[in-house]
Amino acid sequence: MMKHLKQIAQTVALLTITAFAFAEDAELCSPFIDGKVDSALLETMLSAAQQGHLYRIQKSSSQVGFCVDSKLSRIEGSFTDFQGGMSLDHGGKGDGQTMVLIKTSSLQTDSKLVNSMVKGEHFFDVEHHPEVLFVSNGFKWTGPDTAVLTGKLTLRGITKPVIFNVKVTTVDDEPIDQAKRVLVKATTSINRADFGMDELTTVVEGNVQLCMSVEALKYEA
Repeated sequence: MMKHLKQIAQTVALLTITAFAFAEDAELCSPFIDGKVDSALLETMLSAAQQGHLYRIQKSSSQVGFCVDSKLSRIEGSFTDFQGGMSLDHGGKGDGQTMVLIKTSSLQTDSKLVNSMVKGEHFFDVEHHPEVLFVSNGFKWTGPDTAVLTGKLTLRGITKPVIFNVKVTTVDDEPIDQAKRVLVKATTSINRADFGMDELTTVVEGNVQLCMSVEALKYEA
């Protein structure tokens, strides 16, 4: 009798752990479901999580933004609501699969007037395009802590290829194969007209620099 009770208890415990794992997996993928990202790429990220080399962006200690020159001054903006992660295996030799989703309504600038203009229909058009999505399709190390990250950026419903220059360092001076936290800095430039933002060209420059400085924490199931 006791043996059977023990087996039942073990089965219940296993089912509970399994259910929790599925809930964790769903939470990991929740920002990118509903057709936003190919299911095969989601499987790649889940596999990285299971193997212990998925790093998740920590919003509270990260910055995602852009800067562009205008006739009056340099416009700098930042987003406060974003999610995502990056796959890096032990030794930093992973495939670098990266996904980042940004809520455009969280955009902030130093000026209410500029903020309203940049969120408006001529630029990010927050009302009709609430999200910006980046999904990588290539990652190549160019040095001990530098890399080139290629992928597709979807902005205002338009998807274009982009190339980020990336630097990856550890937060606590640990070897990268042992690090629980990494700092990823990534920059690229885009032509705003390529994404349908082709108004006010006499006032605002066409070249926009995108920049991210994100702290990412290793996911532990």
